[in-house]
Amino acid sequence: MHTYFSLEVFPPRKTMGVDTVYRTLDGLRGLKPDFISVTCGAAGSADSGSTTIAIAERVRTVCGVEAAAHMPCLYLSKEKAEDMLCRLRDAGITTVLALRGDRIPGKEPAGSFTHASDLASFIRDFDERRNNGKRFTVFGACYPESHPESPGIVADILGLKTKVDAGVSRLISQLFFDNELFCRFIERVRLAGITVPVEAGIMPVINKEQIEHITAVSGVVLPVKFRRILDRYGDSPDSLRDAGIAYAVDQIADLAARGTDGIHLYTMNNTYAVGRINEAVRSLF
Repeated sequence: MHTYFSLEVFPPRKTMGVDTVYRTLDGLRGLKPDFISVTCGAAGSADSGSTTIAIAERVRTVCGVEAAAHMPCLYLSKEKAEDMLCRLRDAGITTVLALRGDRIPGKEPAGSFTHASDLASFIRDFDERRNNGKRFTVFGACYPESHPESPGIVADILGLKTKVDAGVSRLISQLFFDNELFCRFIERVRLAGITVPVEAGIMPVINKEQIEHITAVSGVVLPVKFRRILDRYGDSPDSLRDAGIAYAVDQIADLAARGTDGIHLYTMNNTYAVGRINEAVRSLF
C-alpha cells in the first residue's frame, strides 16, 4: 500500500500579498508530494473561497501536484456551497477537504451545515445531480486528542464513522506531538470499523510563540520530551527551529516504521523547514 506524503499551505494574511504563498509554492515545487492542501485561513472563507481556489489552481497547474481545497461549511449556505464546488471544478480542482470550520465570535452560522458530514453528503448529492464524470474526492479531518468541542473520544469516533459513511475517503489528523497517543487513536478508529486511510498531521515547531498559540487554541498536549526542548531552546530561535525540525523527523521516522498510512506536513509556509524534513524522510516512503 502506498504511504502518502502531503503538505499544507495557507493563504497570506490580509496585510500580505498572495505572492507570498506563491513564493512558498515555488520553494516546494521540487518535493513532489502526493497532494498539497490549501487552507482558508483562521477566519474561514471570508472571500467566498476565491483565494483558496486561486492558490489550489496554481498548485495544480504550476507545481504539477494534486490540490485539495479546504472547504469549511459552518457559514456556507447550500447556494454558496454549490457555487464554490462549481468554481473548483471549473478550475480543475476535484479534491475537497470537508470541514465544519472554526466558530467566529459574533457571527451566526448559515444553518445549512452543522457538521462536516453534512457537507460530505451534499457533495455526493452534487455529484449525482451534475453527473458529468468529474466527481469530487472528499477528505476529512480527525482529532487524535478529541475535538475541543467534543464531549469525548467516543463521540469523536462516532462522528468520524458518520463522516466516512457520508463519503469521506481519507482522513487527515490534527497535529500532535505524542506518537503513542496517535497510535491508540488509530486502534480505536479501526475497532469502530473505519477502514479509510488516516494521515498523521505533523508540524515542525519553528518558534515558541507559534506553539504556545496552537496549544492554547487546540488543546494539543505537549509531552515531557517536547517540553524539555522548549525549556532549553525557547529563547534561542535558531536552536529551537533546528530542534523542532529534528523532533518532527523523529516523529515521522517512528510513524513510518509503524506502517502509518501517510504523513501530512503542516508547512506553516516555511520552505526551509519542509526542505530539511523532506530530505531526511522521503526515502522512508
